[in-house]
Amino acid sequence: MAIPGFCFRRLIYPGYNRIIVRQNVFVQNVNFKNFVRSFSNGEAPEYDLVVLGGGSGGLAAAKEASGLGAKVAVLDFVKPTPIGTKWGLGGTCVNVGCIPKKLMHQAALLGEAIHDAQAYGWQLEPQAIKNDWASLRQAVQNHIKSVNWVTRVELRDKKVEYINGHGIFKDPRTVHTVIKQGERTLTAKYFIIAVGGRPRYPNIPGAVEYGITSDDIFSLEKEPGKTLVVGAGYIGLECAGFLNGLGYDATVMVRSVVLREFDQQMAQIITASMQEKGVKFLFKCLPQSIEKLPDDKLLVKWKNACGEEFSDTFDTVLFAIGRKALTRELHLDKAGVQVVGEGEKIDVSDEQTNVPHIFAVGDVLHKKPELTPVAIHAGKLLARRLFGGATDTMDYQNVATTVFSPLEYGCVGLSEEIALNKYGPDEIEVYHAYYKPTEFFVPQRSIAHCYLKVIALRNGDQKVLGLHFIGPHAGEVIQGFAAAIKCHLTVPALMSTVGIHPTVAEEFTRINITKRSGKDPNPQSCCS
Repeated sequence: MAIPGFCFRRLIYPGYNRIIVRQNVFVQNVNFKNFVRSFSNGEAPEYDLVVLGGGSGGLAAAKEASGLGAKVAVLDFVKPTPIGTKWGLGGTCVNVGCIPKKLMHQAALLGEAIHDAQAYGWQLEPQAIKNDWASLRQAVQNHIKSVNWVTRVELRDKKVEYINGHGIFKDPRTVHTVIKQGERTLTAKYFIIAVGGRPRYPNIPGAVEYGITSDDIFSLEKEPGKTLVVGAGYIGLECAGFLNGLGYDATVMVRSVVLREFDQQMAQIITASMQEKGVKFLFKCLPQSIEKLPDDKLLVKWKNACGEEFSDTFDTVLFAIGRKALTRELHLDKAGVQVVGEGEKIDVSDEQTNVPHIFAVGDVLHKKPELTPVAIHAGKLLARRLFGGATDTMDYQNVATTVFSPLEYGCVGLSEEIALNKYGPDEIEVYHAYYKPTEFFVPQRSIAHCYLKVIALRNGDQKVLGLHFIGPHAGEVIQGFAAAIKCHLTVPALMSTVGIHPTVAEEFTRINITKRSGKDPNPQSCCS
């Protein structure tokens, strides 16, 4: 038996195993179970779409849907951090993620450039130049607030209703929220869950009371001073990197490995590069407690893998040990939406949850890249399918990304480990090279860690499976090659491409040495 007007995929809705017609609820079971609710007495939902979460993915979907004629509301509410940090509309990226991170990364790079400038003839005294944290913080926050304002205005212009309230499901078709004006109940034809995530804290004494996270660092009133960053994922490395570049003592505590989700050879090179610049690393260590001393310093105690105990004092302790999706607070059980893993992530097919009219995008998704552009693109494509008759779906494979460490790392496609595991060593060819950025020559900056590699199938047309690049402007470099990967780039095509000279991006077109050959991958000349 089919229900006209609805298209289902294979779904599970707990507790329903037969067709029921009761109180206008229809459930279908043909080797799978589905749930659909219609509104009694001809009652129509108030909105075509309600989006829970005002971050990049949710806003992109909301604006796209509104532009296609849908009546849309967005609910967004930011719970303050333990130290009271809060922010405006726009989600993690705008307020406490990509944007402020890149601005502080740029500030650190400018400091390095000032020192390089002397070698190029500029009459400066770099030793007397110091970054002022308060000025940098204010500049970054001013930009963020301008983006918050523009976002609000854009929603208004696109006729998307913005509701500054935390939404929770009352049932599969109803969301409830409390705002300054009182309580509100919203019904909708479709819902999109786009609430993102927040940083985790370790379960140790003093962590919540005295520690901060990336949610706090960009608006920190006092300068960070000597900082311990607990966690060696990309957020931890980026924060330690720009703090070191701004002149602060920065230490990274590593529980297991650096950049676990990335190519491990590249991760080791990034680690060595950061150590060369002065960032300290504590390997195989776990924090045990944080205690505030009378002089406001933080006494941190930790153990290494051998169980040995250590301690030191810091001005700031920043936790970057992972993030949790904010789905528990939504009462998803009331809507019948299933969660997986540790009970936070949502498994979807083309952004559709196990409840047919409820969708999800962004960082709440199970085993999908937690990246702003991914959420934005998925949100737009979903809105077009729901309201524009489109059929294009999100491709989560071969998404490029960059770690904005002091010497940046950009990549797209498979890591060497995954490629070898998937295809076997005999089927994989890895081309690699060290290179010399021209701008590094005059100031005699270290080129020891400027490295790239191309991972490809060994036979056939040698399809490229992954590209990895460490060096200046890595994000700008890898973006173009990401498009080439989408177009099924091959090694012969890469080698036959004429590079732009002198650039660091051209180094990809010059690759010719394989790891299998055992030849020296260091360059002999810059122009031949």
